[in-house]
Parts: sequence; C-alpha cells; structure tokens
Amino acid sequence: MNTKTNQASARIIPIIMMIALFGMISFVTNLAAPMGQVLKEQFGASNFQGLLGNAANFIAYLVMGIPGGILLTKVGYKKTALIAIAIGFVGIFVQFLSGHASESMAFGVYLLGAFVAGFSMCLLNIVVNPMLNTLGGGGNKGNQLIQIGGSFNSVMATFTPAFVGILIGEAAKANITDVFPVMYIAMGVFAVVFFVLWAVSIPEPHAAKTKEPLKNLMAGALKFRHFVLGAIAIFVYVGVEVGNPYVMMYWLSDIPEIGKTTAGFVAGTYWFLMLIGRLAGASLGGKVSSRAMLGTASGVGLVFILLAILLPTSIDVALPVLQRSSAGALSFGLAQVPIGAMFIVLLGLCTSIMWGGIFNLAVEGLGKYLAAASGIFMVMVVGGGILPAFQGWVADVAGYLSSYWVIVAALAYLLYYALIGSKNVNTDISVEDVDMPVASASATLPTDEK
Repeated sequence: MNTKTNQASARIIPIIMMIALFGMISFVTNLAAPMGQVLKEQFGASNFQGLLGNAANFIAYLVMGIPGGILLTKVGYKKTALIAIAIGFVGIFVQFLSGHASESMAFGVYLLGAFVAGFSMCLLNIVVNPMLNTLGGGGNKGNQLIQIGGSFNSVMATFTPAFVGILIGEAAKANITDVFPVMYIAMGVFAVVFFVLWAVSIPEPHAAKTKEPLKNLMAGALKFRHFVLGAIAIFVYVGVEVGNPYVMMYWLSDIPEIGKTTAGFVAGTYWFLMLIGRLAGASLGGKVSSRAMLGTASGVGLVFILLAILLPTSIDVALPVLQRSSAGALSFGLAQVPIGAMFIVLLGLCTSIMWGGIFNLAVEGLGKYLAAASGIFMVMVVGGGILPAFQGWVADVAGYLSSYWVIVAALAYLLYYALIGSKNVNTDISVEDVDMPVASASATLPTDEK
C-alpha cells in the first residue's frame, strides 16, 4: 500500500506539469490572432498579414509532424517534451525580441518567433496526451487526466484573447511591447516546467513497434478513400475552428462602439462555448454515433454562419461575455454586438465536438495503418494556418462578413464527409492486426487548438 501511495505522490508534480503544458499549447497558439491585431495597429498590416503569425505557427505542423514522430521513437517522451519546451521558450523569446527590433525588421522577427513556437506546439501535442494517460495509470484514470488537461486547454483558449485585449486596451495604436506581460508569463512557465521535468523521474508510455517501413504504412493508409477525405476534413475543420473567431475579432475591433478589448472578450466567449460543447460531447459520445454527431454539428453550424452573413448588421443583441469595469475588475456582463457576431460565437458549440468524430470516422477499418494515419493527421493540422489566412485575404477584398462564405464552404464539406465521404469503400484492402493500442495512436494527435 505504501509503495502505491509513494508512486502516486511521485507522479503528482509531473501530472501538474503536463496539465500546464496542455494549457501552454492553447495559450501560445491562441496568442497569434490577438497579436495579429497588434500588428495591424503597429504596422498597418492587412487582415491577411495579421493572420500570418497564426499561419507560421501552424505551418510548423506541416514541417514537423512526421519528423516529430520519428524523434519521439528515437529519444522517448521525456526528452521530446524537454526539447519541445526549450524550443517553445526560444520561440516566445524571439517574439519578445520583435518588440525591440527596428520598425523594418520587427514584423519579420515576430513571424520567425511564431514559426519556431509552432515547432514546440507540434512536439508538445505529440507528447502530452500519452504522457498524461501513462501518469494516470491508463484506463479510466488516464482518460480522466486527459479530459482535465483538455479542459484546461479550453480555459486558456478563453483567457488568452481576453487578456491580450485588456493589455492593448483601446489605444489608437497598439504596440508589441504592450503584450510583453503575456510573453513573460509564457517564458516563465516554459522555464519552470523544463527544470521540473528534467529533475523528476517519469514513466515512458509504451510505443508499439511495427516491422514495416513508415513510408509503406503511410502509402497504405492513403489507399483508403474515407481516410483521404477525412484528412482533408481535419485540414478544413482546424481552419474553421481557428479562422471563425479570429476574423470576427478583427471585425468587431474595427467597430468604434465595440473596440479591441470587448472584441477580445467576445472571441474568448467562443472558446468558452467550445469548452461547454466538449463537456456535453463527452457525455453524449457513448450514446450517439460519430457520423450523427459530426453531421448534426456541421448542419447546425451551417445554419449559424448563414444567419450571421445574411442578417442585417444593424440588429444588435446583448451577448453575455467577460467584461472589465472602469475600476479594472473582471466580471460577466452584456456586450452589445451585431447579431451576426452572436451566431459566429455560437459556432463554438458545433466545432467543439468535430475533431473526435472526424478522427474516428477517418481511421475506421485502417488496422495496422492507424499509427501512420495519425502522423498524416498531425501534418494536416496546417489547415489552421492556411484557411484563416485565406479567409483574412477574402476579408481584405470583399469585407468581413463576406469572408464567412469560406466557412460556409468548409462546413458544407464537413457535412458531406459525415453523410457520404466517411463511408469505407475499400474493405477489400488487407489490414492485418498488430499489437498497437488505439489510444496510443490517437494520442499522438493534437489537442484543439487547436
């Protein structure tokens, strides 16, 4: 009994550190869009340019997705986590340096920092899920810890745009230096977690081996039509999840009666609804099929965004959001926003449950190709950078609300995938079973932010 108690106590600190990293993934990733607002103010950047930092962050997944998995097999989970944390510190530090760079170089330095930070987020996404599962002892306890980590991830997604909105305030011209407190926090957390993880002993999750070369397994996975369409669905989904609130925040920031601070709080409300949706989805997951959940979420999301586009912007509604009083205190209150913004925020309830449904449908029947398919999914997370940048470009050309036709097209594709594209039509392909737990493969996939 004492031995088990001691083992449990020894794992408390690593568990806390992994949960902190869950939050840092969201914190650093969701820093990109409000930083884009700063870039627009400081450098007169367009919406497309403002979202380049977010694009740089996600393009790192394209570059690092497969190599990250290879690194994991070479050096193990703990060393991969330490490398990821160190890279994350460097990425944030480079972004910090952009605040001290000359006007001609600051924008480029910031983009470089966002790209480096993206490498860290990719590696951390590979590590944190299986690490928490192992630290919890697997089974229900391990899954419980992953859910706690995911909830903290959503909390930080809610907090980040609101916090940055407070820092930059309603100044006529925001500056990168205004966001330094956020960077100090990020670098401090990375530094603490690095030294704690380096000092403690933690178990290594079991990684199943296969004799087949990775390239053969990846080629095999790509023979399945429903998987290829599912990989595209992940690309599209992450783009919707990220671009939807970010473009809305830019839109509301340009409305004088609303301003940058309130716009940040409204964007945070979107991520808060994603947290609510995840909690609801977890309770329904065992009762409703992935196809039904994805189809319903996509269909309802389509209705929300069409209403956002088509309803007159002259109609205002009172949206419950976090607010900052004149005395500086935070509390819930009502913000007057165009009715379209309300429906854009409500999409968070739909996007919250899409990731798991897409993944489950896409890998159904893959057998031995499952782990390789997970690596391909990691690469396709790059959609979170490309699609929002494209939407930002459309916003520059045609206007903010017109850019949401990009979201309509994306949701239409997700609805098609749920109803038709997810059906496995390649059941004749051999997929001999291997000793690879499904949880280990799916755990290499990123948290939202997702």
